[in-house]
Amino acid sequence: MAASKPLILAFDTSAAHCAAAVLSGETILAHAHEAMEKGQGERLMLVLAEVVAASGACLADLDAIGVGVGPGNFTGIRIAVSAARGLALGLGIPAVGVSTLEALAHDLPRPITVIADARRGEVYVQAFDGAGAGDPLLLTPGDLPHLIAGGAVTGSGAGMAVATLPGLVVLPPALPLAEAIARIAALRWRDTDLPRPAPMYLRAADAAPARTAGPMILPS
Repeated sequence: MAASKPLILAFDTSAAHCAAAVLSGETILAHAHEAMEKGQGERLMLVLAEVVAASGACLADLDAIGVGVGPGNFTGIRIAVSAARGLALGLGIPAVGVSTLEALAHDLPRPITVIADARRGEVYVQAFDGAGAGDPLLLTPGDLPHLIAGGAVTGSGAGMAVATLPGLVVLPPALPLAEAIARIAALRWRDTDLPRPAPMYLRAADAAPARTAGPMILPS
C-alpha cells in the first residue's frame, strides 16, 4: 500500500450498534452500521470480515486499525478495544484509539460542543474550539447551561441542551461514526509515540465484566 494512501480499518461498538469502515487515502471503500442493543461481541468480527472483503482488500493490506474507545457502553467499549489490540498485534500494525466524542465533532466548524446521551438522565459532554478540546465530562442536563454559553452543539443529547438554551444551533455529525474514526486514525497512525488504545470510561461499571472466551480469529 502506497504511503500516500494508508488503508485503515476502523470500527466502534460503544453504543447500540456495530459500525465499521475501510478507508484508503481519502476514499471510503466499504462501510457498515448495524443497530443492536446486544450481541456486538458475537457480531463484530464477522462485520469486520465482511467490510474488509467488500473493500476489495485483505487483512495483510491494512496499514492501521482505528477504534472507538468511548465514552459509552462499558462492555461495548471493551469488546472493540480488545479486538483492535488483538488485530494490531497479530498483523504487526498500529492501533489508534479515538474518542467517540472527538469523532462526532470531526469536520464540524469550531467552536462545537458534543453532547451524547449517556442514559440514566446524564450526558457525555466535550467542547472543541480552535485551540483544542476541553475535558470530556459526565453531567446532568441541568449542568449544561453553566457549561455552554451559546454556539453550536451536536450529538444524540443535543436536544437536551436546546431545551434549556433555545438559541443553540444543532448540527448533525458531518460523517458516519466509523468513517470519522478512520479519518482521525489516518492522521495519527504514523506517530511513533502512539499509545495502545485504552477504554475511556467516564462512569464506573455497574459490575465486574464477565469472563469471555479466548480471542476470535478474523479470516484473512
